[in-house]
Amino acid sequence: MSIELMTGNEAIARGVYEAGIRFAAAYPGTPSTEILETVAGWKDAVIAEWAPNEKVALESAFGFSIAGGRAFASMKQVGLNVASDPLFSMAYTGCNGALVVVTADEPGIHSSQTEQDNRYYAKMAKVPMLEPSDSQECKEMVLEAVRLSEQYKTPVLIRMTTRVCHSKGLVEIGERQEAPACAYEKDIWQYTTMPAVSKKLRVEIEERLARLRAVSEESRFNHIEWNDKKIGIMTSGISYQYAKESFQESASYLKIGFSFPLPMDKIRAFAKEVDTLYVIEETEPYLEEQVKAAGISCIGREKLTGVGELSVAILDKELRGVETTSLPIEEERLVARPPALCAGCPHRPVFYELAKRRDIIVSGDIGCYGLGAMPPLNGVDTILCMGASVSGAHGMAKAIETYGLNKKAVSVIGDSTFFHSGMTSLLDTIYNKSQAVTIILDNRITGMTGHQDHPGTGYTAQGDATREADIETIVKALGIQDVRKINPLDMELLRETLDWAFELDGPAVIITRWPCALKKMSQKDQTEFGTYFTKCAVDAKKCVGCKLCTKCGCPALRFDKEEGKASIDQVQCLGCMVCAQICPKDAISEVK
Repeated sequence: MSIELMTGNEAIARGVYEAGIRFAAAYPGTPSTEILETVAGWKDAVIAEWAPNEKVALESAFGFSIAGGRAFASMKQVGLNVASDPLFSMAYTGCNGALVVVTADEPGIHSSQTEQDNRYYAKMAKVPMLEPSDSQECKEMVLEAVRLSEQYKTPVLIRMTTRVCHSKGLVEIGERQEAPACAYEKDIWQYTTMPAVSKKLRVEIEERLARLRAVSEESRFNHIEWNDKKIGIMTSGISYQYAKESFQESASYLKIGFSFPLPMDKIRAFAKEVDTLYVIEETEPYLEEQVKAAGISCIGREKLTGVGELSVAILDKELRGVETTSLPIEEERLVARPPALCAGCPHRPVFYELAKRRDIIVSGDIGCYGLGAMPPLNGVDTILCMGASVSGAHGMAKAIETYGLNKKAVSVIGDSTFFHSGMTSLLDTIYNKSQAVTIILDNRITGMTGHQDHPGTGYTAQGDATREADIETIVKALGIQDVRKINPLDMELLRETLDWAFELDGPAVIITRWPCALKKMSQKDQTEFGTYFTKCAVDAKKCVGCKLCTKCGCPALRFDKEEGKASIDQVQCLGCMVCAQICPKDAISEVK
């Protein structure tokens, strides 16, 4: 047996492979993205698919499971909100072949809208849940989830967090265990959620949970490590690693890896043996609430915050009274560097032009183009969740119409997000006679999460060519009559198109089609867009130091305050010519 260094995401994928899972589906989202990307590499063993959204991913996995195969779905924490509808229902119906679902939570909100704790989904949906604390456990828990799922005919949730997803640890590599399909038998009293059926299944859920509680009491993932009994620590996930590093041998530990249902008998026995019981967890008091509800005295939120990530330094300070020292920082030398759209990003001119208009409200969406809200672009007013830009702008348009406001509602949505949940919102705008303008930023890839394919790219997750979903065709099929597709780097054309759309009486769609500046160009891309990467340079003799070019927020632009001149970093510049079109003195030109 070999040992490899793996991230938690890679280890989850390895577990999928070794467990004999044959189908995996996901929608990319940090911190879960690399799971399916890794699974997709075992093309001969596992069907790996990028789904249009998380709901579709989970429903596809459910269908594969019902037909008898072992199935898997993964998503980030807000993705489970999208997939919660099927999750709650499949908890009732159960599954046939194993069904494993990973939710990757993000304490600290590094790349998400919210800091939600999805352990509550297991409790609400009444499905068993496992929580790994390192890469080895990630792999092992997938294998255990498959066993539990098939034995108890239930989907199993695995809750990850950012640090477990992206930290690396040693993993023992095993062989793949192929499994025959479970026999499928038609049974409408098990697999249809009609009210009469669901009433029967509701009782069965409680019976199943009672059996699973007994399993949790004996699970090897819920274990006690005895040391000094003055302090006892109950913890789970990455918090276990923080606690061990902080307290080391000065405390005893009850590590919870099978976290729903909880092993309350084991918790009571542990609590009786220690003088003081701390509950350490991220982010919500999921464990603490249940422990206190059982009448067990413990300390949790009295000492530890529920906001953001925990750390060894926080535990040292709040629980041990020890201040962690660090290297001194010369703060006067630190330069604030807010996130920005990449040099050459085709979204930049869109937000630059939108920000110049004072009679619009811009409803934004989830993607790297959310940075259009940041200075100096300031081109977005709201960002809520995937697909909400289009429906949000529809609501804004109705408010504008109702109250006679001198405004125009505009939504901005990316291509992958449009496929995820923007199409139904756009249908709403035409059905309900909206006055909103929708701008679909088609940069030919799923940009923010690392260039995963989607239905509009023409390729599957495993690199197979497939039928490309054409956004313009879809938009027209939904009923939008006024549609224009343009190159957003042509700023004069962009301005003319915005003027056209804002003058219309009714919904309009503008599709800006140009590849992400970081995209690996396929032959198809090169045929359509050419090899357009060049460089721009500033003629210092013509530059008057007006700084207008810097208003586009391109990180390749520089301004020397002493010289009063702009310049362009040739390493970053891709020759998009946006700054050249902004410059009033024609001081910027393409380098031949």
